[in-house]
Amino acid sequence: MNNLFDLTGKTAIVSGASSGIGVEFAEMLADQGADVAILARRYDKLKAVAEKITAKYPERRIIPIECDVTKENQIIAAVQKVMAEFGKIDILLNNAGIVDSVPIEALEEEAWDRVLDTDLKGVFLMSKHVIRHMKERKYGRIVNTASMLGLTASASIPTHSYNAAKGGVIHLTRGVAATYAKHGITVNAIGPSLFKSEMTENTLFSEQALKMYNAVCPMGRPGNPGELNGAVLYFASDACSYTTGQTLFVDGGWTII
Repeated sequence: MNNLFDLTGKTAIVSGASSGIGVEFAEMLADQGADVAILARRYDKLKAVAEKITAKYPERRIIPIECDVTKENQIIAAVQKVMAEFGKIDILLNNAGIVDSVPIEALEEEAWDRVLDTDLKGVFLMSKHVIRHMKERKYGRIVNTASMLGLTASASIPTHSYNAAKGGVIHLTRGVAATYAKHGITVNAIGPSLFKSEMTENTLFSEQALKMYNAVCPMGRPGNPGELNGAVLYFASDACSYTTGQTLFVDGGWTII
């Protein structure tokens, strides 16, 4: 039986790949055989990530591309560069994201727009310009990073703009999946709970916040490095050829209670 999770010969784009789980995803895709274009705003960090992955997997092509996913012109240029380098795009992992924790009565419009533009509009724009190439080849795997907070709310930390954006990602995933299923393109999402990243380590990993999280989460702990990789690999591979429009919550059981 063929290994349905083998990505040898595939090419992938990972946005938000300069730190945190984006780096883990890029490394995992390379480990499974894919060549990877990593995108983010901070080129110096991207370059270091590319060098790290290349040192570990010298047979892979890892290219860093500076790109702000809120800027359509930068996305167009990035996709053109990937096509020039690889000639095709098999996998798109929309992972770029930010969060703002401000009560709604104090939430400035500019701050709201910043989160929605990055977390939701970025998914729309990246998908828009990649899916055209996938459609031509009648093959594609799009994986969006949503969140458990796209389904649930937080009583202790006000993340209203983030909740709205990630809820939008979940439903955008469904809509795009329905439209492009007949073109051989699957579109799915992961919904992580608490994982350590630049975005969470100084807030949600404080002693008080972690104690509160662990008391509620059925598994009694946050996610560990690598525990999102299985879900991403499934959605990025041929194993999910008949699975589309789904969001898999990798959350230690948070959303079941």
